[in-house]
Amino acid sequence: MGKRVLIVDDAMFTRTLISDILAKAGYEIAGEAGSGVEAIEKYKELSPDVVIMDLIMPDMGGIEAIKKIIAEDPKANIIVCSAMGQQALVVEAIEAGAKDFIVKPFQPAQILDTLSKVVK
Repeated sequence: MGKRVLIVDDAMFTRTLISDILAKAGYEIAGEAGSGVEAIEKYKELSPDVVIMDLIMPDMGGIEAIKKIIAEDPKANIIVCSAMGQQALVVEAIEAGAKDFIVKPFQPAQILDTLSKVVK
């Protein structure tokens, strides 16, 4: 049984891209969310094995969503997905409880390597 992944990004294109890469590699897409608020609801509803979380989103950014998910489930596996040049935000996300990060634009191999490290 493949690990279940929740993909959170306000860009439908990015969610689809990540979803395709993961599905081909045998991961199960538990769900998708387009905002931080939706990410928290979906996390509670779906209990995914891992979350891939964008940082810059409308209504609630990724860092705030990470803090709320970790408060509910300290063992949550969250991987941050951020654009080049957002190092300060990535550091803040790791401090908030994210386990690792992927930099956009990403290569499929980078996503899969990071996922396999986080969900051993």
